[in-house]
Amino acid sequence: MDHPILKLLPSDLRALAAGLRTGHLCPPYAPASIQRVLNGAIAAEVSTGLQELAASGLPPSGIARTLELVALGYEDRPPIEDLVDLVTTGGGIGGGNRTTGVVVEELFRNAQESVLVAGYSVYQGQKVFQALADRMHESPDLPVRLFLDIQRKPGNTSAPSELVREFAHRFRTSQWPSDRPLPQVFFDPRSLSPEPGKTASIHAKCVVIDGFDLFVSSANFTEAAQQRNIEVGLRLRSSVVAGRVVRFFGSLVASGHFERVI
Repeated sequence: MDHPILKLLPSDLRALAAGLRTGHLCPPYAPASIQRVLNGAIAAEVSTGLQELAASGLPPSGIARTLELVALGYEDRPPIEDLVDLVTTGGGIGGGNRTTGVVVEELFRNAQESVLVAGYSVYQGQKVFQALADRMHESPDLPVRLFLDIQRKPGNTSAPSELVREFAHRFRTSQWPSDRPLPQVFFDPRSLSPEPGKTASIHAKCVVIDGFDLFVSSANFTEAAQQRNIEVGLRLRSSVVAGRVVRFFGSLVASGHFERVI
């Protein structure tokens, strides 16, 4: 597994280095002190990483120099154009860009270690998710998590538990390919709040494959969005950024923000 420090962006590394050099960060590098410099969600991991470096005998100045060198190494990587693909759909004009449906199918088909999908709307799911379901059939131990929205239609006064039950039945029977292993499916219970102004939706639209290959797009998980609508997305190969997305959703699950449907 990567060292926690290697998951940070160059700007984060330099911020830590500056804190070490000014004395704002000092042993034992507690998470509370790191939160003054970085996002609190990664403070615990960074604390562990700094403590490991200190245990190896590095003083704060030595750790600071190490972080600066790692940041410099990241900044000397290939230009962003070599790491990011523009993905578009619609209009019949490719312009040399790859299309959404092709990219999503490729991502699903090549997954080896893990899959995370977050999408606002899912229609014609049996077609959109066919490659993913086939990959799960080929690799039964592949962990797949879907974060999907459950919507309450205007005028529907059904209890949230009934809407969840209906969604789960509909997903199994009409949105997921038959005779294939089911993924883990999560939803935000706030989406079904009966109180006006209290609802919230999962409006994220992204795919993360193997904690490295990240695709963020305007496209919903529908046949129209994948094949016909005017859509724009970016595919980025970065364990740092993709890892942050995975940890973001993982922290929401751990905190009980999401509930599991399937």
